[in-house]
Amino acid sequence: MHATRRGPESGPDPVPSRPGARRRFAVLVALGFSAGLPLPLTAFTLRQWFSESGVSLSAIGLTALIGLSYALKFLWSPALDAADPPLLARFGRRRGWLLLIQPLLMLAVAAMALTDPSRAPGATVALAVAVAFLSASQDVVIDALRIEMLSEREQGYGLACYVWGYRAALLCTGAGVLWVVGAAGWSAAYVAAASLLLVGVAATLLADEPSAPAPPAPRSWGARLRASVVEPFRDFARRPHWLAILLFVALFKLGEALAGVMTAPFYRELGFSRDEVAAVGSAFGLFATLLGALAGGWLVARLGVARALVLTGLGQMLSNLMYVALARAGYDLPMLWLQVGVENVTDGLADAAFLAYLGGLTARAFTATQYALLSSLAALPLRTLGAASGELAQRLGWENFFLLTTAAALPAMAVMLFLLRRLPPVPIPAAGPETAAGRDGGSPARVA
Repeated sequence: MHATRRGPESGPDPVPSRPGARRRFAVLVALGFSAGLPLPLTAFTLRQWFSESGVSLSAIGLTALIGLSYALKFLWSPALDAADPPLLARFGRRRGWLLLIQPLLMLAVAAMALTDPSRAPGATVALAVAVAFLSASQDVVIDALRIEMLSEREQGYGLACYVWGYRAALLCTGAGVLWVVGAAGWSAAYVAAASLLLVGVAATLLADEPSAPAPPAPRSWGARLRASVVEPFRDFARRPHWLAILLFVALFKLGEALAGVMTAPFYRELGFSRDEVAAVGSAFGLFATLLGALAGGWLVARLGVARALVLTGLGQMLSNLMYVALARAGYDLPMLWLQVGVENVTDGLADAAFLAYLGGLTARAFTATQYALLSSLAALPLRTLGAASGELAQRLGWENFFLLTTAAALPAMAVMLFLLRRLPPVPIPAAGPETAAGRDGGSPARVA
């Protein structure tokens, strides 16, 4: 993103001790909430709806493709960064784009409520694709606004506020929507979720528009795309073993991608109720992921990136065997708690080490753009290969399918050991509040 105007607070304390700072941080909590709301509606919550509507496993697997916008948003982010929004330019570039995107996002979610997956799943999927595209576009603008509205010393605390708002939203449209369904049905639950996006509109209206960047930037979309994608990639391709690095990044989450798409229909087929899935799979699962991420940060600091990556990668791979244990146990609520706990804690551990490793791969001249590209590449298996999970589960049966997802992690483990021997990670310094928050900031999107 371009050069930014920093907030007026230049003192040493980033904690919101002044009215202006408190207002900015409150706005960031609300914007994080708005950014997190749509994600479950196009992923886990949607798959639960499809499962209850009798949609086939192969079709449910294809819903993984809905979220491709989250992995490919860097392709149109230069246009959002460079162009003024039509009709709403008087609000400024950042706020104007948000005030254009957010009402459309609300309408798309509300329109999903009017569909019936049991009769016309294609209409539901088409609207979900629109929701994902608008949500990814909202993310691009919110990220730019978040960075530009804060001073350097406020960045860490501001990111933490954004992340907590994001996670609160995941609970609302994950467990919250599933609980509302039991009382009012799917249509009412999605309408309620759409109304929650008003929080983002209010936050946008209350936010201060950052001033325009001082240095001139390339005007054309093509020039910005070259600067944000082509040049960082060329720089990355000059380093040793770059193809192996890209292969590892793409494969590291493959087993989790295949298994994660099928969790909702798997739980339903075993007989777990919607409320049990909401309480254990969504609410407790998010808590377990946060716990794992915190423990992963400590483990990286204690053991170093290389050892932590090996240990947590192995744990992430073996945790898929808990699905096999649950498949054999059948409807067993204590086993569900154990499976969700082990799965999500190990995912959080692995995410912390993986994000630390990705951070060490970026060149200083292209830190943000290379990190974004690597993160997008890491999400592609979930959005592409994950689409085959339904067909595989249907053909293999649950036990063999989850054994396959466990084995799917082996290629990434082999490439990882090769890279750690040839390109050992540079030791990272002890993290302060800003660094810790920055590492954490990469995690919300994984809860898909």
